[in-house]
Amino acid sequence: MTLPYVLTLVADRRSGTLSSAAIDVARTMVKGSQPVVLSPGEAVEIPCPAPTPGSPTPATIRAAFARQKIDALLLKTRGRRKAVLVADMDSTILGNETLDDLADLLGCGEEVTRITEASMNGELDFAASLKARVALLEGKPASLLENVWENVKFNDGAETLVRTMRAHNARTALISGGFTFFTQRVAEHCGFDENYGNVVDIRDGIFTGQLAAPVLGPESKRDHLEKMAEARGVRLGAALTTGDGANDLPMLHAAGLGIAFHAKPHVRAEIETQVNFAGLRTHLFAQGYPASAFVS
Repeated sequence: MTLPYVLTLVADRRSGTLSSAAIDVARTMVKGSQPVVLSPGEAVEIPCPAPTPGSPTPATIRAAFARQKIDALLLKTRGRRKAVLVADMDSTILGNETLDDLADLLGCGEEVTRITEASMNGELDFAASLKARVALLEGKPASLLENVWENVKFNDGAETLVRTMRAHNARTALISGGFTFFTQRVAEHCGFDENYGNVVDIRDGIFTGQLAAPVLGPESKRDHLEKMAEARGVRLGAALTTGDGANDLPMLHAAGLGIAFHAKPHVRAEIETQVNFAGLRTHLFAQGYPASAFVS
């Protein structure tokens, strides 16, 4: 008989391997059955019974392995594999904050970064903060967008996550509060089916300091998620979302599996399922995919 829960352990490949001792500790904590290896030295899943009063909480389990930089995700077994993926871009699929990088090149980096951090931590309204950051670009050359693009870094497992889920018939979308200049290129690189972002206004190669379309913010991300699930013919419970900032919270809460990925403190305080150390491959392990099934 299949147990109703599974605990997935994933080690940060840059920091070390997943030890048998750590697996044994986890198995004891959740009273789990025989572990299943998903990727040798990197990831295992441990089938286990449903938590009962007095059982370790997900936060307690995470804390037990934090010093070893091992992520622990406790999830229901039923419906693990998702039919929709919606991902944030900056600091999620990318290691960059593209607007901050652009501002650095244009000489207004410190002010823009300060606004970005306040917004992502939920201290400022997203729409107001975005307009304030874009306003600082007024009169600057838009040609530097290409320079930012040349220096973006994709987070470990980004392409693998998207291409593997697509290979298993999931619909995928990149939805960002950043600029469409970047979302279009990132989506093409990773293989996303759809991409959405904010449109910055450029005239004669110069930033006007305004947006050319309404702000795509937190509620817009959730709206796109709902439309994708409807088009795919599934409920929101069959969707996976991932992001790091406060503007991702509505879609993280709405999805059947919302993962806070290397997220800001405000987001980690609200979202129980977290990836704090390992890469985006963890999202596949959480769904029960072994590394042998990955598409890269």
